[in-house]
Amino acid sequence: MKMLEEKILAEGRAMGEDILKVDSFINHQVDPLLMKQIGEEFAEHFKDKGITKVVTIESSGIAPALMTALALDVPMIILKKQPSKILNDDLYQTVVTSFTKETSYELTLSRKFLDENDHVLIIDDFLANGEAATGAIRLIRSAHATVAGIGILIEKSFQPGRQKLTAQGFEVYALARVAKLGKDLIEFLPEE
Repeated sequence: MKMLEEKILAEGRAMGEDILKVDSFINHQVDPLLMKQIGEEFAEHFKDKGITKVVTIESSGIAPALMTALALDVPMIILKKQPSKILNDDLYQTVVTSFTKETSYELTLSRKFLDENDHVLIIDDFLANGEAATGAIRLIRSAHATVAGIGILIEKSFQPGRQKLTAQGFEVYALARVAKLGKDLIEFLPEE
């Protein structure tokens, strides 16, 4: 998606070979026009997949997932990183390790929001090693729902996330595919 790539080049900051900072428009301050266009792009790409729910992990995926759900006219579900003290007897849970934060957290989903009739689109801000998406997939499968696809804003193509997910048979659609990062260097793969 050319608009996202241009925004990354204009406002993103490569913090070395592994970290891309996009806090001015995705994960601290949010550009609503960009999120609207991202949602429309994902909705258009996945329109024939029978999506009944859009799922994301709190918190950076919420804005693009909400816009995608709006464009598809389906509900959005937020997978929580902290189990609710009120609801924790009726949850699906799994442990996920974050590449960026180098920590593990417990990902949770309330059992009442997904079932075997759901076709789920996962939306996330970054794809690096695929751990977050894999955790989301485990929760969706726990509910016996179907993963219909995975939409990613920014894929770090030099890391193994895409290969892990496509090897399991999942469609991964990334709007910006970063080929290389370095101090003040951001290079993209050509658009597919």
